[in-house]
Amino acid sequence: MTLASLVFLVAWLLALAGSFVPVIPATALLLLGAAAGVWIKGYAGPGDGIFLGVLVLLTLVSSFADNIAAAWGAGRYGGSRQAMWGAVAGSLAGLFLGPLSIIFGPLLGAFAAELLLLRRPVDEAARSAFGTLVGLLTGMAAKFVLNFVIGLWVLWRFWGQGPALF
Repeated sequence: MTLASLVFLVAWLLALAGSFVPVIPATALLLLGAAAGVWIKGYAGPGDGIFLGVLVLLTLVSSFADNIAAAWGAGRYGGSRQAMWGAVAGSLAGLFLGPLSIIFGPLLGAFAAELLLLRRPVDEAARSAFGTLVGLLTGMAAKFVLNFVIGLWVLWRFWGQGPALF
């Protein structure tokens, strides 16, 4: 395994773990790891330029997929912008509470935002919180899958097997 592959592998593993933490720019970490790997192995002209350009596009797609899924879930179940921010705050607060906080943190955060900030009835707040949670988890899953596939492609490329484009 080359140094470029090792540097990317560390960034990829951090990005995969970061796929489940809303404030960690997981896909950007993946892109930075790949760029560092290209720099370490030595930039080899247009092929590496195309490779990095495609990675930038995939990074944007992954980021938008995450945001679109979260917004879809919130909107589908009547959630508000405050519920989305409450879900993000709940997931951050839940980081210190253990592995189940990935579910309960966003759910409770969105519920509290709907209930306390918008003064919605309990049943509406619960429905909105559930939709926000569905959206966030769908976005996290989409980001994880995209980051996993992107990572495999980059490793395949670094190991000398793959072309700049699929």
